[in-house]
Amino acid sequence: MGHPISTFARYMYLNTYAFLLLIMGVGIGLIPLYRHSWWWLLLQVPLVLLCFHGSYSIFSSWKDKKRKYDVLMQRNQQQLRPDTFSEFMQAPCGRLLTIIVLKDLHQTGAYSQLKHLRKSYFVLLKENCLPQKHAMYINPDYVNPDKKLSKPSLNS
Repeated sequence: MGHPISTFARYMYLNTYAFLLLIMGVGIGLIPLYRHSWWWLLLQVPLVLLCFHGSYSIFSSWKDKKRKYDVLMQRNQQQLRPDTFSEFMQAPCGRLLTIIVLKDLHQTGAYSQLKHLRKSYFVLLKENCLPQKHAMYINPDYVNPDKKLSKPSLNS
């Protein structure tokens, strides 16, 4: 028997955002902006490539989603541990995986308890982009590199 997450319906559900990005990229690419001006292609082509790249990266993470599904199922088999879901509640694809895991654990009502683990984008930005302090120490024995150091004599 295959992996419990490897069904067509679950594949479609867990890759919802990849399909949305793919459709959005195709839609942006089909708009004939070149008729107005060729300069619009400078905006259109990078947007299409960005959508396709995002879609590809989500589609290619399928094996990783299976592994994370197994990890979440093992950690929450005995009792629900909300701390294991905190990482997955930050991204939309992770929230979809959380819903699938809770459904398989027969605890679909627990998702409302896990919603408080989701942090806003600005809180995540503030936590992950802390200011760095740099200290510079100047060695008092430092001599200008342009001047040659005289070798200390052994007699002194």
